Amino acid sequence: MAKCDVCGKEESMPYKCRHCGGTYCAEHRLPENHDCSGLRDWNDPGGVFDSGFDDSVNTGESTSKTSSITSKLGINTGPGGMLAYFRGNVTYLFLTLMWVTFALQFVTGLVLAQAALTSIFVLTPQHPEYIWTWFTSIFAHGGFYHIVGNSIVIFFFGPLVERYVGSRNFAILFLASGALAGLGQIFVQIATGPVTPMTAGVLGASGAALAIMGVLTVLNPGLKVYLYFILPIPIWVLTGGYAVVSVFFISTGGGGPIAHAAHLVGLAIGLGYGEYVKRTQNVHAPSQFQLGGGPGGPGGPGGPGRGRGPF
Repeated sequence: MAKCDVCGKEESMPYKCRHCGGTYCAEHRLPENHDCSGLRDWNDPGGVFDSGFDDSVNTGESTSKTSSITSKLGINTGPGGMLAYFRGNVTYLFLTLMWVTFALQFVTGLVLAQAALTSIFVLTPQHPEYIWTWFTSIFAHGGFYHIVGNSIVIFFFGPLVERYVGSRNFAILFLASGALAGLGQIFVQIATGPVTPMTAGVLGASGAALAIMGVLTVLNPGLKVYLYFILPIPIWVLTGGYAVVSVFFISTGGGGPIAHAAHLVGLAIGLGYGEYVKRTQNVHAPSQFQLGGGPGGPGGPGGPGRGRGPF
């Protein structure tokens, strides 16, 4: 629990302002609601809230270059610009892209040969130089239950991480961890070879999903989730279980078609980034996962109060 610097209200999930360093409740978290000193630094006393996705409120040479490029392209990156629709909603944007890609896989499979389908959506040890597959493979999936499982993790845990690190950093985390997890998987396959035309590639957002869980594990290892909506366990047990199972199957050469190396790489990235966020931003994560309304805060995933997590 912490007190809001403005009204003194006790908050179980306080907001730490990255610009002035103060601690605030939900009502006073916006810079314009707590007379943030950052507003004067931005020379915008009228109030612009930086969600972490928009660089236009920052100062410096790099920002000027970025603004110059985007202005030449006719892209409005300001608070009311095109990117405003995605601030705070990158999690749901990526979920939408996952399901759209899954549908495209099906449609493409009807008109193209399997080799062409693989070259578009699957990151393979035969062709790691196909750079586009580093990212298309994140959103593509191997089956209905595969995409549903990853969607559940991202839908419930993604907004929590996005809230604390900002939409821009969340987008970078998701794409970077997903790509590096896939590359890690195929490099393990290459190292343990031999690689043949039949060696399977990797696809799916499991690496990114494990990275999200890794961040939350560091920020609050005691965060309570419900395994299969029934058994309450702290999140560190869940992520630790993933790690143990993945290490076991990698060491024994088993595990079937599951990309255990990708799981480990994604989890390691999430744990590392979570530690960085914890040390540099003094983030306070909730002690329990919220699903729906509850006492002490608004409803919705990640809100304060009591609720059930997805596992």
